[in-house]
Amino acid sequence: MIGAASKTLFYALSRSARLKRLASRYGMATPDSFARRFIAGETLEEAVVVARTLQSRGLLLTLDYLGESVRSIDEATTATRAYLTLMDAIVAAGIERNLSLKLTQLGLEVDRATCVDNLRRILDPGQRDGFFVRIDMENSPFTQVTLDVFETLWQQGYRNIGVVLQACLHRSEQDVRRMNELQARVRLVKGAYKEPQTAAYQLKSEVDEAYRRLMRVLLDAGNYPAIATHDETMLRTACAYAAEHGIAPERYEFQMLYGVRRDLQTTLAAEGHRMRIYVPFGREWFPYFMRRLGERPANVGFVIRGILGERSE
Repeated sequence: MIGAASKTLFYALSRSARLKRLASRYGMATPDSFARRFIAGETLEEAVVVARTLQSRGLLLTLDYLGESVRSIDEATTATRAYLTLMDAIVAAGIERNLSLKLTQLGLEVDRATCVDNLRRILDPGQRDGFFVRIDMENSPFTQVTLDVFETLWQQGYRNIGVVLQACLHRSEQDVRRMNELQARVRLVKGAYKEPQTAAYQLKSEVDEAYRRLMRVLLDAGNYPAIATHDETMLRTACAYAAEHGIAPERYEFQMLYGVRRDLQTTLAAEGHRMRIYVPFGREWFPYFMRRLGERPANVGFVIRGILGERSE
C-alpha cells in the first residue's frame, strides 16, 4: 500500500538529525521558503499575523505551538510557559481563543503527574479567558494514557477541553462512543502515524470506511464534533449525511491543516460550513512537517523544488 509505505518512509526521515539540520537551514529562511506552505512561522508574532489573515477570510482557527516528546521536566515547564505566553498574546491580539497541544510536550513521557499539572496550568487561565484546548492524539502507545489524562481532568470539572481520535485505530469506535457518553468534544482524523497491524487498519479502504462509520456516530450523538480531513469526497459525504438527518451546520465543524487544500477551505466556508484551520508554528516544526508529507506524497515534489531553489541562490 503506497500510503502505508510513505508513512513509514517519512516517519524514518523525520528522525534524521542530518535532514532536520538541512531542513531547518532552508525550510523557513525566507517568506517564500518551502516549509512556510504548511507552517505559519517559527515565532509567535508570525503565527498571529497568519491567524488574523485567516479570520479575515471568515475561517476559524486553532493555534499549535509545535513540539513533542520533551526529555526533562525543565523542558516540559518551558513548553507550558510558552503556551501561557501564547494565550496572553492571543488575548492581546483579539484573535480566536482556541489551542491544540500534545501531552508529550508537557512531559507525559517524563512524569505523568507533572504533565497533568502542566495541563491544568494551561486550562485554569483558559477557563477564565474563554479558551478551548484540544489535546492532539499521538501514536498508539499514547492513546490510552492520553484519554486517561483527559478523563482525569474532565472528572475534575474542566469543560474547556477536547480530544482527537484516529479512525485508523481498531479501538476508536469504542473510544468515540465513550466520548459521546461524556459529551466531550472530539476531532476525528484518519491518523498520521505509521501503526502496527495489531493496532490499526492498514488499507486505505479500511481506514476510509472506519472514518465514515465514526463520522456518522459523532454527527448523530456527539457534542459539536470536528470532522477533520482533506478528502473532499469524505467532506461531501458528511454534508449529505448531516442534511439528510436534519443536523444543522452549527452542530459540527470541519477542520483542515494550514496550507492544505486552501481552495476547498474557502469553498466550504462560502457554502456556510464552519471551517477551522489548524495553524502550527514554532522552531520544532520538522517532525510535524514530515508527517504531513507522509500523508500527502504529492507535496514531495513541491518541497524538493523548494529545497533546490533555496540552495541555488
